[in-house]
Amino acid sequence: MERAPLKTEIDRKHILAIDYGRKFTGLSNYKVNIDPMILLFGRVKFESDQQLMQEIQTIIEDEFIDLIVLGIPRFTDGKDSTMTKVISSFGELLKTNLDIPVFYIDETLTTFEAKERMQSDPRFNFEVDMTKIDAMSALIILEQFVNIATD
Repeated sequence: MERAPLKTEIDRKHILAIDYGRKFTGLSNYKVNIDPMILLFGRVKFESDQQLMQEIQTIIEDEFIDLIVLGIPRFTDGKDSTMTKVISSFGELLKTNLDIPVFYIDETLTTFEAKERMQSDPRFNFEVDMTKIDAMSALIILEQFVNIATD
């Protein structure tokens, strides 16, 4: 992660979190101090970075998104993986093509946590819903981002 956001930077902002994937990319959104909770937004079928960036750009325009949080995976020892470089490159594509801030946050083990949450949540019938796992991972990314905001 580049740096923790300031609470004033995210207050009342509409944030889109992205769990980048080469099959599906999960999305969640939240209006800080407006919405009662972070919401699953869904997922986008991945075809290419350019296609994904264009779909995200449409969501930004349609939903009036103010900033993006992109999950960056690392190994549990903190070292970069192959996907770390791929997703960082995608983040740079977003920064180049969008007029809103893009933050990075470590997303290590979010898919594992998403599965655990689904198995203990009646909204998912106590089962892992593979059609929503990516959005749930994005929700966890967004929770972590909001929770680390500093004064």
